[in-house]
Amino acid sequence: QVQLVESGGGLVPAGGSLRLSCAASGRTVSTYPMGWFRQAPGKEREFVAAIKWSGGSTYYADFVKGRFTISRDNAKNTVFLQMNSLKPEDTAVYYCAARARSYSSVVATANEYDYWGQGTQVTVSS
Repeated sequence: QVQLVESGGGLVPAGGSLRLSCAASGRTVSTYPMGWFRQAPGKEREFVAAIKWSGGSTYYADFVKGRFTISRDNAKNTVFLQMNSLKPEDTAVYYCAARARSYSSVVATANEYDYWGQGTQVTVSS
């Protein structure tokens, strides 16, 4: 079993930045692709970004390209999401997810991920 705990959310004005962290425990996730998703009130959960197990490849939703950066520190079993130039429409609960298939491809589909965190709230004021 893998437990994922997100942190780093909060309230930030438009144009500001936040850095989310996702700490994994229970098992190493160093061989798993990892992803970030978000869900705004009244909307479905949507893909934000994903990273290959090695960190050598990343994949972003079009609406965050150039603003968000996903990274990982396998030695610390942690994944990060650096969010810059935040917009009010980025307001959502952000979830970290692990795809528990070692060395598998990076994917953007939520049902391909096996473990999920509880989420962290990000609110961007206008």
